Amino acid sequence: MSPRKAVQQELTREMIMDAARDLFVRKGYQHVSMRQIAKELNYSHGAIYYHFKNKAELFYAMVEEHFQMLDQILDDMMEQVLDRKEKLKQILLGFIKFGLTHQSHYEIMFLIKDEEVRNFLNQGPDKSYEKFAQSVYSLCEKKISIQEIWSIFLSLHGFVTHYSRHVTSYEDVKNLAHSHVNFLLKSVT
Repeated sequence: MSPRKAVQQELTREMIMDAARDLFVRKGYQHVSMRQIAKELNYSHGAIYYHFKNKAELFYAMVEEHFQMLDQILDDMMEQVLDRKEKLKQILLGFIKFGLTHQSHYEIMFLIKDEEVRNFLNQGPDKSYEKFAQSVYSLCEKKISIQEIWSIFLSLHGFVTHYSRHVTSYEDVKNLAHSHVNFLLKSVT
């Protein structure tokens, strides 16, 4: 039996999720194995199984973490002491900023098409969307329907997906994001 190789640093769940995220975005969920993730990190695949029992569990943990990040941004915005219109504006901008700042996260959360993976996305998006919808509804000056809130969400999503292919950060389109959000606010304030 050969002696264990010394490693530079202890392997963490975060390290594994970071490497897996990049591989999932580049190659697609189906085309990535636990061995490939381990190879990317220069660890044995057994080291990854210490943290995650399989690729599906790894993916689910990653997606849950991403939705928690997005939910935290929404919670932080709701706690700010701002008037209703400004708070609503900051929530809409916060969604765009999250999507363009964390493009690989966003792609895994909302844009992965793999059927096997869709089964893991059942509650995270629903809970986050419900939190988003309740926040928007509570901050609108006039009564707004769920269809109108969905339209706002889709408009923000379209903005993020369009620009995520063309920019490297939110700062690249910050002025456009403000214009887009101001346009959306005209329909609900």
